[in-house]
Amino acid sequence: MSLLEVEGLTKRYAHSDARGGAKALDGVSLSIAAGETLGLVGPSGCGKSTLARVLLRLTEPEAGAIRFEGRDWLALKGGGLRRARGAMQMVFQDPSTAFHPRATVSGALAEALRLHEIAPRRAWPEQIAVRLAQVGLDPDLAARPLAALSGGQRQRVAIARAIAPKPRLIVLDEAVSALDASVRGKVLELLARLQREMGLSYLFIGHDLAVVRAISHRIAVMEAGRIVETGPAEDIAKAPKGALLRRLIAASPRLRPWEDTP
Repeated sequence: MSLLEVEGLTKRYAHSDARGGAKALDGVSLSIAAGETLGLVGPSGCGKSTLARVLLRLTEPEAGAIRFEGRDWLALKGGGLRRARGAMQMVFQDPSTAFHPRATVSGALAEALRLHEIAPRRAWPEQIAVRLAQVGLDPDLAARPLAALSGGQRQRVAIARAIAPKPRLIVLDEAVSALDASVRGKVLELLARLQREMGLSYLFIGHDLAVVRAISHRIAVMEAGRIVETGPAEDIAKAPKGALLRRLIAASPRLRPWEDTP
């Protein structure tokens, strides 16, 4: 059984010139196995972030089904949903929007410990130090304001907060796209290490196919609210089936294997 199974998700947003609303998700189906990374690529506005928000129950779909850890995810309500959310976490593109603008590192992580009832208050300093060490940050940074950290450090704090409740799945929505190349590579290495150590699954959403391919086991291509192509990451650039995937490959100089073929 897959860790996550999504079938026929549909989500519309009201639009002044579209009768019945514009479809952000149009019958999306996918699955993610335990310990697997599914990469999701597609152009801006294709529905990737809407899918992430629906999975996290930050917005509700009009139709479709989500089963997570064998449970009907969309049937969970109130306290049941709050408790279950610890098993599915999210890391956003810009961590500054995910934290209170005046938060310190310890304050941001303590909030996660409180929300998910991970440890008594007296144990929070130790728990925070452990989480920071897990993501390669010096525990002495705990007292620093998040605004004083570099972009890469803030994203590591966001990852530390996401792993605090020991989730099974993390949704990463453009989580490395705002970082420069050297920092991006180190964060990808961190994510791969955490996956090995914690048995994590990832839905890794991005627009740079080369970056998505580097971390993913499988890749799904999304266009106009639909999944139009899916395949193993190591094969996706070698035998693209659809026009969109060919355009994404063409946009990434690192992914044009046929040009090297005699």
